[in-house]
Amino acid sequence: MRRLLGLLFCLGLAAAPAALAADRPEYVVGVEELDYYPVYAVQDGAYVGAAREILDAFAADAGVAFRYQPLPVNRLYADLTGGGIDFKFPDNPHWNPAAKAGADVVYSAPVIAYIDGVMVRPARKGAGPDAVATLGTVTGFTPFSWLDRIQDGRVRLSENAQMRPLLRQVMAERIDGAYVSVAVASHLLAADFGDAGALVFDAGLPHSRDDYRLSAARHPELIARFDAWLAANAERVAEIKARYGAERGVD
Repeated sequence: MRRLLGLLFCLGLAAAPAALAADRPEYVVGVEELDYYPVYAVQDGAYVGAAREILDAFAADAGVAFRYQPLPVNRLYADLTGGGIDFKFPDNPHWNPAAKAGADVVYSAPVIAYIDGVMVRPARKGAGPDAVATLGTVTGFTPFSWLDRIQDGRVRLSENAQMRPLLRQVMAERIDGAYVSVAVASHLLAADFGDAGALVFDAGLPHSRDDYRLSAARHPELIARFDAWLAANAERVAEIKARYGAERGVD
């Protein structure tokens, strides 16, 4: 009898976390179907990286559950404004305003700082923007600081679906540079290619410095709660970002 009661007690304890999780309201966070590790990535169907750890920490503290839905970059905007997802990460007020026109999109405080800039072969660093004839980007991303040169034909844009082959194109001298996240490119060069100095960020070329934010066309109250949580947990968030190297090269 005691064994049976003990078994039922253990089963009750095991079921308690599941029951608590089931009581938490669930929200869908649309995320980019890209490998932007260590900031974020979809690996073997799972969303991973510094962004995931930060968002999960907030959700746990706020008593909600986040389900991450990887989608193509362009699809995310339609689902954000159309109600297919509750939140979008990453987002920024400057990104694709035409796709969000007419929608009441709200943005969180900065979550992760970034620099999008041009990675070049070391020998080309300092050559200046006129030396860049062909600029590579990840498909779906807009090199805002190069738009004037692209539009007037001084620079040809070359897109690639993933960053690894894009960086290889620069190494092989098939394109002059790759306009990418400096933190992500630095991680890939060191961790995947085993050569941290194969390409370098040229700060003398046009680049963008901004922040990744969480956005919502609904649930502005949760964005406000997230902002308050970020402020109250600044040291915790900084530790997560430092551990992943999510802001490498930003300072």
